This record gives sequence, C-alpha cells and structure tokens, in this order.
Amino acid sequence: DADRIHIATEGPLGLWAKFYCDYNKIPYTTAYHTKFPEFLNKLIWFPKSITYRYLKWFHKYSKAVLVPSQSMKKELEQIGFKNIVTWTRGVSKDLIQTRKSSKKSQPLKLLYVGRVSKEKNLNTLCELQDNYDITVVGDGPILKQLKRKYKKVNFVGYKFGKELTEYYGKNDVFCFPSLTDTFGIVIIEALCNGLPVAAYNVTGPRDILEYGITGYMVQTGNDLSKAIEMCKSIDNVKVQDLSVKKWTWKNCFDIFLEAIK
Repeated sequence: DADRIHIATEGPLGLWAKFYCDYNKIPYTTAYHTKFPEFLNKLIWFPKSITYRYLKWFHKYSKAVLVPSQSMKKELEQIGFKNIVTWTRGVSKDLIQTRKSSKKSQPLKLLYVGRVSKEKNLNTLCELQDNYDITVVGDGPILKQLKRKYKKVNFVGYKFGKELTEYYGKNDVFCFPSLTDTFGIVIIEALCNGLPVAAYNVTGPRDILEYGITGYMVQTGNDLSKAIEMCKSIDNVKVQDLSVKKWTWKNCFDIFLEAIK
C-alpha cells in the first residue's frame, strides 16, 4: 500500500483519490495545473466563484499544493489557498535540437504548439496570417473552424518526438496567445530550442520569460504583433544556451521530492 499519494487532477479520478486518502488517513499532495474557473467561465459562462469554492475545498487538506509558477502561487494565496509550493518544469533532451544560427526568415516564421481550442485564443494569432508564415502544431475542437477561416495558416496536426523538434528548429518565433494557462510547457520547449517567445503578460509567460532576453510580453489582443516584431532582435542561440541550463527535469524532481517528504 502507498504511504504517500500525489493527486494530479481535480476531476473525477482525483476526487476519488481524495476521498480514498481522507478516509484512510493517507497523506497526499495535489497539483493545480489549469485555471479551471477561468476556463469554464470562458467556455460555458459557468460562475468562477463556484468553481473556486470547489477547488479550495478539494485542496484544503493537501500537504502541499504544487503550482507551476510564482504568480500562480500569489494569485491562489490571495483568495485563500494554503500550503502552496512552486513546482518548476523541464524539457527532455530528446526534444531539443541544437540551434546554430540566429538568422531569421523574411517573412518571420511563427510557430504555435498545443491544443487547438477556444481557450487558447488562437484567433488572435491566426489573424496575422497576411504578415507572417504561421504554423499551428496540434489538434482540438476548433481545428476545422480555424482551417476554414484562415487559409494561409499551416495547420499540421499533432507532431511528436523528433518530428516536433524539427518544427521548433525551422521557425523563428514561438507565439503563445493563451490568456488562461498556468504555465505552458510548450513555452519552455520552444526556449530550449532557441525560439524567443511572443506572449501576453499573464500567468505563465510572466513567470518564464526574461523580458527582452528570451521573449516579449504585451498587454492586449491587438498588441501580439508588437511582441512578435520585438522578438526579431533576440539572439536565438543565446535563448537556447540560457534555457537548457534552467529548465531541467532534475530541478523539477528535486522540488517534488521535497514536497512529499
């Protein structure tokens, strides 16, 4: 029998695990990966206050609530969450291709990797199709809709392993238009492949990016192109050199091990 359990989701499986641990008095840690209140509110207009009430109850007896960023930690503490620990992330060496040049294409080649769904705010990126060569890697419920609307965008579906790494390697700037993610693993994958990141100044990007060194962040929807243009001046090789040293799974494991002791 387990003497410690980590619960990685607040959904039905995580709820069952929580009941099991509470009933059997097994200590457990939990993770907060996604801004479900904001996500559900955007998707089906479900009140954020109700979702937050459930999440606070769910994590109440957790020995440590592991969150992916410092700003996420601050946000949750401000609304009453307890025992929060910032848990970093890493990138597998198998997903990294050595960057040999900082020379950028004309027009700029932009890349997005991730779920193709409403909450990712992809329309904001795709609307720039006349100015840039845009590639979207991934699948999701609005893929067909975006394909019909944005004929110049390259929608290539899911890619994995070496094939995904090649997409990171042949583009100039990574764009992360989401406003509701708590971190964004694809951001650090892009950085470790030498891609500067254009994003919004929200939880996730603001915790990962070094402004003007590894990327640029802006405040509003129409400003994403400004961040993209500013990324032209960033040295891709330097981005990679800085990032591969910082975003390692060893650092991630050490934090997790400390939390469950």
